Amino acid sequence: MKAMLLLEDGTRFEGKSFGASGTNFGELVFNTSMTGYQEILTDPSYAGQVITMTYPEIGNYGINDDDFESESPAARGFIVKNYCEKDSHYKSVQSLSNYLKKNKILGVSDVDTRALTRKIRENGCMNCVVTTEEISDEMEQSLAQYQTNKDIVSTVTRKDIKRLSNTGIKMAFIDYGTKENIINNLHQKGCDLTIFPATVSATEILAGDFDAVFLSNGPGDPEDVTYSIETIKEIAGKLPIFGVCLGHQILSLVLGAKTYKLKYGHRGGNHPVINLQTKKVMMTSQNHSYAVDEATLPLNSVVTYKNLNDDTIEGLSYPVLNIESVQFHPEAAPGPTDANEIFDDWINGVKGKKEKVKGIVRSEM
Repeated sequence: MKAMLLLEDGTRFEGKSFGASGTNFGELVFNTSMTGYQEILTDPSYAGQVITMTYPEIGNYGINDDDFESESPAARGFIVKNYCEKDSHYKSVQSLSNYLKKNKILGVSDVDTRALTRKIRENGCMNCVVTTEEISDEMEQSLAQYQTNKDIVSTVTRKDIKRLSNTGIKMAFIDYGTKENIINNLHQKGCDLTIFPATVSATEILAGDFDAVFLSNGPGDPEDVTYSIETIKEIAGKLPIFGVCLGHQILSLVLGAKTYKLKYGHRGGNHPVINLQTKKVMMTSQNHSYAVDEATLPLNSVVTYKNLNDDTIEGLSYPVLNIESVQFHPEAAPGPTDANEIFDDWINGVKGKKEKVKGIVRSEM
C-alpha cells in the first residue's frame, strides 16, 4: 500500500506503508541511532512526533518483550529507508509492522531518508502529515493550522503513585513521561522509589520524608509545565534534586534561566559530551528539542557538561540549592553507557550528606 509524507512547506515524499493505515499529524524529527528502534518508538519524549531514522535498515530484529520504555508509544509516525519484513532475533515476539498497527502508528518505508534529514537540518523541524490516503485540500489546510498540544506532558505522565521499595536512599521520582530504563537503573542501584505524576504538589513530597527528588525526561516545551515549575521552586533548597532532559530544563527555569528551541534538536545515541571539570569526553544518548540559554544562568551556577557538536549546555550544578542536572540520558536505552556513572556519583553524594547529617545529630544528643 502506498503512503505519503507531506511537510508543511509543501514537500511530498512517497513510500510504502508498513504500519497502521489512516492519517496522523505531528512534528517531523530525525534520530541518528544505528540500533534501538523499539526503545526510540516507546520513549514518551516522542509524543506527538513523526520519527525519521537515519540508519537505513530498520525492523530486522523485530520487537521483543524486554525493551519497552513505556506501556504504549506516543509517536505519530515512523519513517525509514528500508523496512525488513522478515525479522530475525531469538527474542523477537512480533514484527515491527504488527506492533505499529496495534498502536495506530503509521510506518512509511522506501523514503529517501538522507534527503529528508538534510531538509530538516537545513530548514529545522517542521510539522507534517503522514497518510495512506490521497492528500486532499482539506488535509493540507489542517496541516497549515496544526499545532502540538501546549501541555503535552499531561498526556504521558502516570496518573497514579507507584512504590518500588529498596534499601537505599528514599527518592521522590517525578514522572514527566519517563523512560522505564531510568526507573530500572535507579532501582538497581538500590534506590527506594516513589514515582509521582507530574502534578504532584510540593506539600506531598516534603511530607514524605524523602532523601532526594528526581525529575525525569519528558516531551514538549519546558515552559508549558508551569505547575511543576512552581512545585520545584517550593522544594528547591530543602532536598537534593537531580534532573534529566526535561527535568534539567525545568530546573534551569526554576533557577531563573531561559530555554530556547533548537533548530532540529538532538536525537540519537552518538552525541559527544565533555565533562568540563575532568575534560573526559563521553558518547551519550539524547532526545530533546530545547536547550538552556547560558547567558541567562544565575550567579553561582556551574556548567558541568557541554555538547561538542554545537557547544550547548549538557549539564548544570547549583550547589547553593543542592541541584544537579544533565540534558543527556545517563541510562542510555538505546545508546552507550559511558555516562551511567553520573547516577552513581549523585546517589553516593546524597548518601554522604545523609550520613553527615546523622553524624551531626548524634553528636548533639
